[in-house]
Amino acid sequence: MKIGFVPIDNRPVCYALPKMIAEIDEAIEFFIPPREFLGDLTRYADCEKILGWLKSLPKMDAIIISLDTLAYGGLISSRRSQDTFEQIRDRILHLKEILLEKQSKIYAFSSIMRISNNNINEEEKEYWNKWGKKIFDYSYMTHKLGTESCITNIIPTDILDDYMQTRKRNFEINKIYLEWQKEGLFDTLVFSKDDCAEYGFNVQEAKAIESLGGFVKTGADEIPLTLLARAVSGNLKIAPVFTEPDYRDLISNYEDVSIEKSVKGQIELAGCKISDINDADLILLVNNFENSQGEIVMKKSTKVFSGELILPEKPYMIADVRFANGADNAFVASFFENNFMSENFFGYSAWNTSANSLGSLICAGKIKFLAEKYNDIAFKKLQAVRLLDDWAYQANVRQVLEIADIDELSQKIKPFEKQISKFLNLQFKTEYKFPWNRLFEVEVELN
Repeated sequence: MKIGFVPIDNRPVCYALPKMIAEIDEAIEFFIPPREFLGDLTRYADCEKILGWLKSLPKMDAIIISLDTLAYGGLISSRRSQDTFEQIRDRILHLKEILLEKQSKIYAFSSIMRISNNNINEEEKEYWNKWGKKIFDYSYMTHKLGTESCITNIIPTDILDDYMQTRKRNFEINKIYLEWQKEGLFDTLVFSKDDCAEYGFNVQEAKAIESLGGFVKTGADEIPLTLLARAVSGNLKIAPVFTEPDYRDLISNYEDVSIEKSVKGQIELAGCKISDINDADLILLVNNFENSQGEIVMKKSTKVFSGELILPEKPYMIADVRFANGADNAFVASFFENNFMSENFFGYSAWNTSANSLGSLICAGKIKFLAEKYNDIAFKKLQAVRLLDDWAYQANVRQVLEIADIDELSQKIKPFEKQISKFLNLQFKTEYKFPWNRLFEVEVELN
């Protein structure tokens, strides 16, 4: 099967992770543009080079495409780009011509512009460092009250105008994609929303898109992986099992649906069927939370796993979502102590939000289960990277680092490397990078 894949940007979870998952099945020929074509925290993607790359592809069975990359230069760029509606429309019309020529199944997603509730401008326009929280409040209250909030008198007119014009531009571009969907261009089209609140312009836009026939999904970075899973043909029945079944109606951080609905939505979007345990091909074990989801880096605690870990006799995979942005150390300790690495183990993930963990995990699990030419070393390498990133780094080493220092990271993570190597029965050498020169994400390369 030939699959083309255009990521959101060049982060490891967006660029390296899809390749690692595809390598689990050697029957998949995976095509991805050169990394230098893609954007990062401060640099936009080279849209023309990516369009040229797409045009040069041989006949694909499926193309997974992050539309923000071609429209604006990336997900972050979609909030920062100063390009006009007309410039962006012309760019995506060129994309449409290429996709029509390819005659492939197209699985695409576009974001609904988020509204972050803080004054951090790292991923926003410059003025967000002073006016971000006020803009969020303006958006929230205007939607909630049904009339323009008086907060508009606090925000400078030129800043509010610029923000609203950017929102309107992106929303109009999304309406173009909806028209293409009606024309039959897309096999699947998803509109993503992340950092959700109860009210806001993004919530209003999501409802408007749904009223026009669009499909809206909470999440973002994992959606290309979920679409990759969807593109892989084959039937797979998955049964969700929760470590805290009485709390599966709680809502994760950064999301607006219960963890149970999030799980079921990810399974269905991945092209799999929800099943009971007796009829399932694969069990999805969800280490969910009581009361509220924790987040170690934000000093938000929650009750850690304390029960007896009993794994099913059937093939299983683990979504560790008790904490956002990292693993539950107590759960991982129980997992390692019982040495549950076996042929029934189909993967572990504790990456970022619950949706991120679930989407990437289900994608890898599906590809492994249906693999025509299974590569066990590729699967073990993927697990090593996830455990080194989600558990060793995010839940432990990151908490003691003050700056993005590779030497300090490399020293402090060594004890975790030994445990993971023993658990997976895999010998490896590691190299670490901070690709965006910040602590939020680390890149793990295995040799």
